[in-house]
Amino acid sequence: MQTYVVKPASIERSWYVIDADQLVLGRLATQVAHILRGKHQPFFSPHIDTGDHVIVVNASKLIMTSSKAQSKFAYSHSGYPGSLNKVSYEKLLAEHPDQLVIRTVKGMLPKGPLGSKMLTKLKVYGGPEHPHAAQKPVSLEISKARRIA
Repeated sequence: MQTYVVKPASIERSWYVIDADQLVLGRLATQVAHILRGKHQPFFSPHIDTGDHVIVVNASKLIMTSSKAQSKFAYSHSGYPGSLNKVSYEKLLAEHPDQLVIRTVKGMLPKGPLGSKMLTKLKVYGGPEHPHAAQKPVSLEISKARRIA
């Protein structure tokens, strides 16, 4: 029996909407990375982008457990000496919640061109509205992610 290898042209991509209201950041990010990679598909192949599109809404209502919001920092460097910048996750969540989610999911995807291509299928919005209604996305309830009420 031969092993089936999916061809990139034969992949049909679905769209999913995830409501991030009161979800833990890390648990949400692992589920989103799982879908973007395509590991939920029966024909998953690690060297081909078999994942689906993911829309995350209400990113500004994410929560972080313990005191991670104050103790973790997002670092950026321009390449010049002495230009290391750091921003706390608390400030990043308040000002740019979409960047916080993208940054977290990016770390869970493969590095290189394949991971970059997968990351382009992630759309994150701070509020409840998104402009992708024409794609007819399916609402996805994340059961493994712990909700804190």
